Amino acid sequence: MAPRADTAQLWPLGRECAVAFTFDFDAEEAWIAGDPAATERPGRLSQGAYGAKVAVPLILDVLARHGVPATFFVPGRVAERHSGRVAEIVAAGHELGHHGYTHTSPTALTPAQEKEELVHGMKALSRFVPSVRGYRSPSWEITSHTLALLAHHGFDYSSNLMDDIRPYLHPGTGLVELPVHWSLDDAPHFWFAEDEWSKKISTVEEVEAIWRAEFEGIRRLGGCCVFTMHPQFIGRPGRLPLLEAMIALAQETPGVWVAQAHEIAARARRALASLTGAS
Repeated sequence: MAPRADTAQLWPLGRECAVAFTFDFDAEEAWIAGDPAATERPGRLSQGAYGAKVAVPLILDVLARHGVPATFFVPGRVAERHSGRVAEIVAAGHELGHHGYTHTSPTALTPAQEKEELVHGMKALSRFVPSVRGYRSPSWEITSHTLALLAHHGFDYSSNLMDDIRPYLHPGTGLVELPVHWSLDDAPHFWFAEDEWSKKISTVEEVEAIWRAEFEGIRRLGGCCVFTMHPQFIGRPGRLPLLEAMIALAQETPGVWVAQAHEIAARARRALASLTGAS
């Protein structure tokens, strides 16, 4: 079992937990990957197009006004289709992370195809940043090959698994895992199943209660609270105040360190390496 650092080792002096505000900028790819025929359905794709056209600028404004450093995970094809928006994200000082190339789950691919997706995505993002440190799989699904593939291509961290509330090292890879959870993701609460009309859209009040409770629980245990949001959902006019409320909660709670995902992973790597004697 990989070693676990205590709170005093993991976080900067005077901090007892970490918070990362992360955004999966999927745009139209969230629909196209699941149904290639969606390219002929502009009405359906308009849900994702809203993220690029309207939501990302609104989110960038919120982050700038509150001085929040964030991480945006972007599929390679979104970076190609909406290069101007991705350039704005980087220019604003936010981290750019890998989110596949076509937003296809690695579990639906052969090992060779998974590698191809990763490499193509890296190439698309390399137009905007010198290197990409982190990887978040579409739908948080990884295969038995994913971690070795990430290590081979020089990634520093993965943010896909739900087996802890603190960062940890994947044995034999040097990769830090930044654990996530569906409860801190906006999609399960706000993504309407328009093809089935079977899933209600939660109210902001319901989601805020869930997020506040999870944040407080993670804080008490000295963990890392990774908020996962999607521009097309959190960027709706009625939900932007929820983003601002979570930012205020994190910034106003004593002992909370708000940082980009790569900063949290780097801090955790140093703390965990000291336990194992590794450099």
